Amino acid sequence: MFIPSEGLPVAVVTGGARGIGLAIAMWFLARDYRVALLDIDRQTLEAAETALDNGGRVLAIPCDVSIEAQVEEAALLVSARWGRVDALINNAGVAVFKPALDTTYAEWRSVLGTNLDGTFLCTQAFAPAMKARNRGAIVNIASISGLRASTLRIAYGTSKAAIIHLTKQYAVELANYGIRVNAICPGPVETEMAKLVHSPAIRADYHDTIPLGRYGTTEEMANLVGFLCSREASYLNGQAIGNDGGFEATGVGLPTFRRTEGLNRIGDETH
Repeated sequence: MFIPSEGLPVAVVTGGARGIGLAIAMWFLARDYRVALLDIDRQTLEAAETALDNGGRVLAIPCDVSIEAQVEEAALLVSARWGRVDALINNAGVAVFKPALDTTYAEWRSVLGTNLDGTFLCTQAFAPAMKARNRGAIVNIASISGLRASTLRIAYGTSKAAIIHLTKQYAVELANYGIRVNAICPGPVETEMAKLVHSPAIRADYHDTIPLGRYGTTEEMANLVGFLCSREASYLNGQAIGNDGGFEATGVGLPTFRRTEGLNRIGDETH
């Protein structure tokens, strides 16, 4: 049972020990929130707690968001500590990048279990604290892979597309309790993981295809999440917002056409 509490607002961030999740936690802390970090990686979580903690405003909770009992225990710990939740960021996610017919059912279930089931379980566990106060904001981290198909992403892309629809389902119902639910859809983001797994050729392909010509930063993702949780976004509900430098808008993309030499030549030929 959640007991409404006054004091500083509280944000819950899943997958909060690194990358986008850690940047989101830092955004909230910089704006005088208390932050609960949920993450499956205990060692990285402890390091993040040590680095971030400021006057007891950080609560680190080891949690596998795909396991209902662990999520429920995390919600109880947040309630016991602070008695309120103002923002929930469903960021925890995993990916398996393999050809569709090589993807096993176990891999499929692992991705869907964390990305989709985890978003559902955490919303079910933490939204009652918002309902008790008749206000709150939930932001789900989807992906442009949920907006259009892409190679090697049958489980990941499907999970993110489902998250976008889940966002809309929750937005329709939870608005009755003053809770807004939105999603962001990042494109490629400059994380430590991306640096490890994206080869120079892959990075060059992304730079050619993205109109802004670069990866996004974790801070840019956090800024959008923070905005969606703020009073300035008080009428935004049920939206899935691309934060991708224009990547999704390019469709198939023809990078050569974007190069100055190519554009000039096309112009000469069409007049």
